[in-house]
Amino acid sequence: MDSKIIEKILFQVKNGSLEPQAALKELRNLNFENLSFARLDHHRALRQGMPEVVFAQGKSPEQAALILNRLAKKNPLVFATRADAGHFSAVKKNLPQAVFHKEAQIISVGEAPEPEADSGLVLVVSAGTSDQAVSEEAVVTAGLLGMRTGRLYDVGVAGIHRLLAHQKLLQEAALIIVVAGMEGALPSVVGGIVSCPVIAVPTSVGYGASFGGLAALLSMMNSCAAGITVVNIDNGFGAAVSAYRILSLNTKDKNDSGKSNPA
Repeated sequence: MDSKIIEKILFQVKNGSLEPQAALKELRNLNFENLSFARLDHHRALRQGMPEVVFAQGKSPEQAALILNRLAKKNPLVFATRADAGHFSAVKKNLPQAVFHKEAQIISVGEAPEPEADSGLVLVVSAGTSDQAVSEEAVVTAGLLGMRTGRLYDVGVAGIHRLLAHQKLLQEAALIIVVAGMEGALPSVVGGIVSCPVIAVPTSVGYGASFGGLAALLSMMNSCAAGITVVNIDNGFGAAVSAYRILSLNTKDKNDSGKSNPA
């Protein structure tokens, strides 16, 4: 973020030549930072409510480290998904406060915001232990975004009594992320017994005819439990961000309802 540009905008607001809403619009569209191999969007939080997140897979450790280092200079919390030990080692050199959430494959730099006292529970439910890496990606991402999280793992339909033993917890959740591979049946079951939003995450876990998660994806998209949202295969991150956006709408509605109309 260029301080001279921002100073100019703020001065215009101060002297009345620029309306605050017009200034906000300009701030949302300020230029990106060009690193030659990447163009960093420092103002994504202004537009979307959360900063840019680095997808580390396919990037060299040095590239991921430089991107996170630059983002961390302008954001109180940044993180990278699909990171490995090599990425973390490079990041740690200049950002010693970085944390590696190994199972989730996430590197975070900075403190996550504390969940609000009345925030709803985001419950991550997984069918089997083999789905746990994707489940952890969802849990850690949701936690970093300031949501209150819970886990309910290894409760797949092969032993449905394991899920039904936790109906009270399921009913208390504000939103449920359901992670499953094989035939992907678990979201339909969960969607049929709760009233909160359900986000389904197919995983690539399964034998040959699962086609790397395609069978689970199609099953979830054809769920007979109405209203289930489905994200891409193994996309625990995307499910958590969807949860954040859904629950942020509820928070925004509460804040807006508390404002009085100007006379």
